[in-house]
Amino acid sequence: MTIHDLPFINATLNGLSAMFLAAGLVAIRRQNKIAHRNCMLAAFFTSAVFLACYLTYHIYLAAVLHLGPTRFVNPAWFRPIYLTILFSHTMLAAAIVPMILLTLYRARKAQFAEHKQIARWTWPLWLYVSITGVVIYWLLYVKFPQA
Repeated sequence: MTIHDLPFINATLNGLSAMFLAAGLVAIRRQNKIAHRNCMLAAFFTSAVFLACYLTYHIYLAAVLHLGPTRFVNPAWFRPIYLTILFSHTMLAAAIVPMILLTLYRARKAQFAEHKQIARWTWPLWLYVSITGVVIYWLLYVKFPQA
């Protein structure tokens, strides 16, 4: 494994997080609180590992290889669409971190009414960020690989 494998690993971690989030929703709708808790903690830990890998990759690119992030250039007609997805993903990824922490805190403190209130916002945004992370990888490295 090399540093260049991290984008694929990051996409995999995002995909796993999305699956844990979906399973967590199913579990709580079935009133299986233990399964819900386990799925949501698994989503949190896969997202945390993703963040560590993402930062490692980009710091390594900048500090060691003296490179910036991969730029989406071709096809030019798709670039605005890609940048729109990337922008929404990036903004929500930054916004979602405190929401996730607050949601988990409220669950941990058994403040379930308050937990449910914020989880109604946190869950779909977190799922969107996880899914668009996979989409961004697929667009940048699979569908339209950038040289």
